[in-house]
Formats: sequence, C-alpha cells, structure tokens
Amino acid sequence: MSTHLTGRHALVTGSTSGIGAATARALAADGARVLVTGRDEARGKAVVEDIEGSGGSAVFLASDLTGAPDDLRAFASAAVEALDGHVDVLVHNAAVCPAVDTVGLTDDDLETTLAVNVRAPHVLTAALAPGMVERGSGVVVVIGSWMAGIGHPFVGLYSATKAAEAQLARSWAAEFGPRGVRVNTVSPGATRTPINAGDDEVVARMTAGTPAGRPGTPDEVAAAVSWVVSDGAGYLHGAEIAIDGGITSTRSG
Repeated sequence: MSTHLTGRHALVTGSTSGIGAATARALAADGARVLVTGRDEARGKAVVEDIEGSGGSAVFLASDLTGAPDDLRAFASAAVEALDGHVDVLVHNAAVCPAVDTVGLTDDDLETTLAVNVRAPHVLTAALAPGMVERGSGVVVVIGSWMAGIGHPFVGLYSATKAAEAQLARSWAAEFGPRGVRVNTVSPGATRTPINAGDDEVVARMTAGTPAGRPGTPDEVAAAVSWVVSDGAGYLHGAEIAIDGGITSTRSG
C-alpha cells in the first residue's frame, strides 16, 4: 500500500462495480479512507470487504442518485458524517447509458440519465465543494467518456451528458480552483466492465484500430484517477485526460 493519500477521505459515486469499484480500491490502496456507494448493498459491502482485506479503510453507504435535489443534499450530509466529518476527494463516476437511438429513448430513461449524469454531480459538488474551500484544499474528478466528442447513432443522450459533465468540470475548475479545490476530468475509452461483459466482440472491434489495439481496464482508469487526486498533480486544473488507448486522438468515429 502507498501512503500519499493518508488522512484524506474520498467519496466515489457508483463504486460497487466496474471503474468505480476499481477507483475505490486504488484510492484506498494509496491510503485514503473511501466511501463506497451505490444501490446494491451486497456488491458495495463486497468492495468494502475487499478493501479492508487488503489493509485499506472503507465504508458503504447506499445511494439513489435519481433522487430529488434535497435527497441528494441529504446523501451528501450523510456521506460527510460517514467519512468522519470531511470529504477531501469527490469522484463523479456513476452514470446511466441507455443504448438506444433518439426515437427509441423512453421518457423514463431520459429523466434517469439526466438525473444521474448531470443533476447529481451538480448538486453533490454544490453541497461538498464549500467544505473543501473552507478547509483550503480538495479535489473533484469527473469520469467522462471518449464518446463526449464524437457523434454516435446510438447513446447520443449519454454522450451529451458526458460532454456537459466535462464542461461543468472546467467551470468548477475556474470557480473553485482559486480557493484551493482542483477539478479535472478523466475520460476512459472503450473499457471492459461488468456492464459490457456480453459485448466482447463489439468492444474488441471498436478498439482494434487504436494505438493500444485493445480495450482498457477499470484498473487503468483508476490508476489515472489516483494520480489526478494526488499532490503530484497539484498544478493540474480544468484538464481532461483521455485514458482511451488513443481512440479519440487517432480516429474520428
């Protein structure tokens, strides 16, 4: 285990599986106390047990990011309490991605995607960043997507929300950076996660022509987040780092 995040407390949304769980494990391995959160209590507690079994510190708190703003603010308060009074690192990882075209998107999926991908990060940042400002330091990381800058016949809404989130991160960097809070975006490419476990052929085909020549892994994204939140990245403000095997820099669609 590393120690460069010792004494810092981190909240990672959507951290019961995939990139979120890998990020929770990576931050804990670097010494942070981590709040694992999501809807699935069994999976969340399994991540906590894994972290603790490796010598790290973690706690689980259930969350529903589709809730109304007041519910999200109540969750933020509960998160602060669960992390012994302060959140030093906030990672916006949770996201919803309806894999349908514009005509096929249901009203429920529209509302859920906007709520989880845009409203929740905005409300949670508004609730938690002031505490970081008061302490004079903190880090917010948005998990973006390579899809945010490229048009797609499917997942258009998801792509748009990821672009919106990256723009929020740039604006938050300008707003909170001068007061000690760094905000940046880490944007994965096509990454193998439990969500796309049944789409191996599609993911492999998507990444075959990239410089990396393969899909990414949650651990590779988590390693980037771990660096972004560290003091070693202290001069990094408002950046978007593509952990995507070169997919955005070497192809247009």
